[in-house]
Amino acid sequence: MAATAGHRLAGKLVIATHNAGKLREISALLAPYGVDCVSAGELGLPEPAETGTSFVENALIKARVAAEAAGLPALADDSGLCVVALGGRPGVYTADWAERQWFEGEPGQDWQGRDWYMAMGKVEGLLAEQGPSVDRSGWFACVLAIAWPDGASAVYEGRVDGTLTWPPRGALGFGYDPVFVPLGGTLTFAEIDPADKHRISHRADAFAKLVADQFAD
Repeated sequence: MAATAGHRLAGKLVIATHNAGKLREISALLAPYGVDCVSAGELGLPEPAETGTSFVENALIKARVAAEAAGLPALADDSGLCVVALGGRPGVYTADWAERQWFEGEPGQDWQGRDWYMAMGKVEGLLAEQGPSVDRSGWFACVLAIAWPDGASAVYEGRVDGTLTWPPRGALGFGYDPVFVPLGGTLTFAEIDPADKHRISHRADAFAKLVADQFAD
C-alpha cells in the first residue's frame, strides 16, 4: 500500500521500538535519505498492545500510536516466521513461542530474554508429529508501516521463502535464523554473513519497496 498522495518521509522520524539494536539498523538504512531517526523508547512513548491478527495490523497499531503521541511520522515493523505445514504458524505469535510459561522454568537469557531454542524446538516438534514426509517449507514475513499524525499511512510487505532444517546451525543470527535455509541456498540465516543476509532478507525486501515509494524521484 503506497503512501497517501503528498506524504513523503523527510526530517525527523520516530522508529516505533524500544529496541536499541533495531533503531541502529533502521537508522543506518535511512541515513542516506536524510532522515533523522529517534526511537519511541528515547521519547518515553508507551508500547501498545499488539492485538492485531496479522503483521499489517500490528505494524499499523505501533506506528499510529507513536505518530499520535509524538506528533511526528512514525515507522514500525512487524515480522515473523510462517510455516506451511503449521497453517502459517507461528506467524504473528513468532516471539510469543519463545516466551517461557511458568511451568517451563525461568525466562531464557538470550536476545530480549526469550528462549529461541525452545521456540525452534516447538516448531520442529509439530513438524515431526506429521511424519518424515512433512512439507518443511516456510517464509519469513516483514511489514513496514508508516503513519503520519494526520492519520495517513503506508504499508510495505516483504518476504523471503525457504525451508526449515534441524538441528539448528550457525551463531550469526537470532530468533529462528539457525533453522531457516533461504530458497536456493544451503546455509541457514545464522550461518550467512549478516551483510549478505541483510541483502536478501524479508526486511530488505520490504525496505526496498519503501525506498522506491518514498524516495524515488
